[in-house]
Amino acid sequence: MQKNKPILIVGLGNPGNEYKNTRHNVGFMAVDFLAPMDATWKKEKNALTLRTEIDGYNIILVKPQTYMNNSGEAVGPLMAFYKIPLENLVVIHDDMDLKLGSVREKVGGSSAGHNGIKSIDAVVGNDYRRIRIGIGHPRDFDNPMNPSDWVLGKFDSEQLKQIKSVIESIQI
Repeated sequence: MQKNKPILIVGLGNPGNEYKNTRHNVGFMAVDFLAPMDATWKKEKNALTLRTEIDGYNIILVKPQTYMNNSGEAVGPLMAFYKIPLENLVVIHDDMDLKLGSVREKVGGSSAGHNGIKSIDAVVGNDYRRIRIGIGHPRDFDNPMNPSDWVLGKFDSEQLKQIKSVIESIQI
């Protein structure tokens, strides 16, 4: 990371109250956790943004307002406007192929079918840090639900407690 440049931390999700606490919105949940309690989010470049400081780093928290599949339409313009190098981009998102409550990090690689990541990759390239939060797959729960319905479904109270605990453990 370039210390003299801000770090753009993007939580992926879908805007709107109907998506609050859904599996697909764990990225939004993560940046909300990182935000100061009395924070006022600002609307800019197809996103809600919030400038803060974490561990001495200048941070810009981002919640794209473009819906998941078009996240790059918010991330690209913000990176250009704030002159963020790709190495200072961190994207936090759900991963259905990871067990519920697990976390994996990587830099670069494929989108693994995640449409939000595909959208960002198409706009800025793929050599940035990703923090993937496991939301489990319906088959893990003997649930015949379609995977697209699964990601848009809400966590039950026990799962939500587990996800919040995992989010609190993430190191930026």
